[in-house]
Amino acid sequence: MTPEITDSHCHLDSADFDGEIPDLIARAAAAGVTRMVTICTKLKNEPAVRAIAEAHAPIFFAAATHPMSAAEEPMASVAQLVQIASHPKMVGIGESGLDYFYTEDSKAVQQESLRIHIEAARQTALPLIIHARSADEDMAQILTDEHKAGAFSCVLHCFSSGPQLAQAALDLGFYLSMSGITTFKKSQALRDIFAAAPVDRILVETDAPYLAPMPFRGKRNEPAYTAHTAQIGAEVFGMDYKDFAAQTQTNFDRLFTKVANWQTS
Repeated sequence: MTPEITDSHCHLDSADFDGEIPDLIARAAAAGVTRMVTICTKLKNEPAVRAIAEAHAPIFFAAATHPMSAAEEPMASVAQLVQIASHPKMVGIGESGLDYFYTEDSKAVQQESLRIHIEAARQTALPLIIHARSADEDMAQILTDEHKAGAFSCVLHCFSSGPQLAQAALDLGFYLSMSGITTFKKSQALRDIFAAAPVDRILVETDAPYLAPMPFRGKRNEPAYTAHTAQIGAEVFGMDYKDFAAQTQTNFDRLFTKVANWQTS
């Protein structure tokens, strides 16, 4: 049987997937991808994202204000995020974080938004889902300072930052998620960062419809392609695919306890 894995981060509310969700789920299942977490990046879109999760058993959701939208969207409140998190299939706070590549001019607002999302993660005991781009130093400092102020769990999604941020996150007990970027030929330095990490802190994802792994690079990504990233992950850690898949499932269930409990119930 095909080993089961989870696409821990995708965007199924994208217009790229309109009218196609049942087919996406079927293709994912054929590849062994039996669960997906779809991410809401603007809280005004949360009802639509939630509806996708409500309509399809394998799909769960997370919600936050994406850092690139932090200056344009109303500032989220802790109470608002906690209320959304009461939904049984809302399983993570994110994606939040820092992105200085395109939106460095709003970094003060991004940092304020991130701290609000961290507090929501504390209060809900749901994992924080982090987007970090061109902001390694600030991200490491904020995560470290905030964790000292009160523990929370976290995954750095689509990890493609440097080794210092990876180590800072791992030192805090956080997780790193492998995306299609890990499969690219020029990503050896990134593969080396993952290889140095404990395998029990690794997740896999697509970030679909973006960042399709090899051999689909440049095309629309979808949850079924998580298997291609997981194949590279198995190679990075020198493991049989079925063993690596099983390890990522254990890791996901440990972090996303609400999903694990839902599956059990």
